Amino acid sequence: MSNDREKLTTGSGMPVDDDQNSATAGPDGPVLMQDVHLTEKLAHFDRERIPERVVHAKGAGAHGFFEVSADVTEYTRASFLSEVGKRTDVFVRFSTVGGEKGSADSERDPRGFAVKFYTEEGNYDLVGNNTPVFFIRDPLKFPDFIHTQKRDPASNLKDPDMFWDFLSLTPESLHQVTILFSDRGTPRTYRNMNGYSSHTYMWYNESGDYVWVQYHFKTEQGIENFTGEEADEMRGTDPDHATRDLYEAIEQGDFPSWRLEMQIMTPEEAESYRFDPFDITKVWPHEDFPPIEIGRMVLNRNPENYFAEVEQAAFAPANLVPGIGPSPDKMLQGRLFSYPDTQRHRLGPNYHLLPINAPKCPMHSYQRDGAMRHDDNDGGGPNYWPNSFGGPGPDPSYAVPAIDVAGMAARHAYELADVDFVQPGNLYRDVMTDQDRENLVSNIVDHLSGAQQRLQLRQCALFYKADEDYGTRVAEGLGLDLEEVAGLAEMSQEDRVSATSA
Repeated sequence: MSNDREKLTTGSGMPVDDDQNSATAGPDGPVLMQDVHLTEKLAHFDRERIPERVVHAKGAGAHGFFEVSADVTEYTRASFLSEVGKRTDVFVRFSTVGGEKGSADSERDPRGFAVKFYTEEGNYDLVGNNTPVFFIRDPLKFPDFIHTQKRDPASNLKDPDMFWDFLSLTPESLHQVTILFSDRGTPRTYRNMNGYSSHTYMWYNESGDYVWVQYHFKTEQGIENFTGEEADEMRGTDPDHATRDLYEAIEQGDFPSWRLEMQIMTPEEAESYRFDPFDITKVWPHEDFPPIEIGRMVLNRNPENYFAEVEQAAFAPANLVPGIGPSPDKMLQGRLFSYPDTQRHRLGPNYHLLPINAPKCPMHSYQRDGAMRHDDNDGGGPNYWPNSFGGPGPDPSYAVPAIDVAGMAARHAYELADVDFVQPGNLYRDVMTDQDRENLVSNIVDHLSGAQQRLQLRQCALFYKADEDYGTRVAEGLGLDLEEVAGLAEMSQEDRVSATSA
């Protein structure tokens, strides 16, 4: 990188020392609130677009229920999971991620999979995708990543150079890139795809014992995907096909369903596991942590008004209930702040009082006033705590179990970079079929061919590091020199970037 470029600063002009790693307590986090560069960057990003969502702008949704099918009380005190057969109302929103509100449902893109559980202890929002991993593991990179998936600031066009420049400079993205450019990147319908928490969460029981968990919603309709050609054809034939399919299926009584499976890891296993279990770019291999089925979700009612229910639905991973808590996952830590913050910007400070977002249990807080406050504003009761006038008070019995946090307060770079290539290589070699690999390479070549050759070389080197056949086939499809690609793959990331810089 050139040393004569202008210094990156905060909005107040303070020079920024590192724009890749959030300040954390030790290498594994959690993220520190004192990282003002991170909070400024996320807060500004949350307010960039008016009025549609910055991401997940186009979506479809439906009402339904979740029913418990297994006893999990040894793991969690969550009331909605407290007994077999118990049902909880849910609202689910599916979406594309990077496209605008008018984009096509068949675009190559991850799909949002957000579930709002209306429990008797408050709303629990599980905000995930149809993929078990994500492109980045640090929230400081998120605004930049999304910018590269949007439009060029000069041309207002989608730009392969922006797209592949960022990804090739961010090797941790390789696992998600491999999934995205497989046929899993173009699901046939919202009903024919899985949903994942992606993040790790804490479950804790009545005794305060806790485990780490990941959620897998497995479609009971079966996985079905478009090929790249089929997705392109559908984009021109019916750009709203997935929205239409979900609505019409429910309207006709063909209610889609998913079974919920959990992976569970003890704190002791997490401490000694072979990679960071809170890294969202990695999966927990099923042979290490076999999923167990705990429930089933069914969608059986369409919205009566799209704007009131789907467009104004506001999800946030910060909406937790007793028995469920966050993990040190850095991306999750950033989303705990960013999601409710962007909803306050998009819908107003009282977005949680809109009918689709309001809990179905009593809600008492000292947050008063603000735009669009449409109830009695809690009348004449006290609006402060502590008070001696009978206002609601905290209950220590609901405290989340303490976890040990230690380390130097600094920006910690990820030190196990080579681990980023293991799971993408395993996915390519061991999970994909010959046809899957052929479609993957074809889809990548088609998109990457629009980028500059130096970016093609840098990205192909990452594919080559994951699997030699993977990198070779993409390089051949692009007409690149295989020796040059192999040579770049042997370099450190820093040297590889230097060798392929403009």
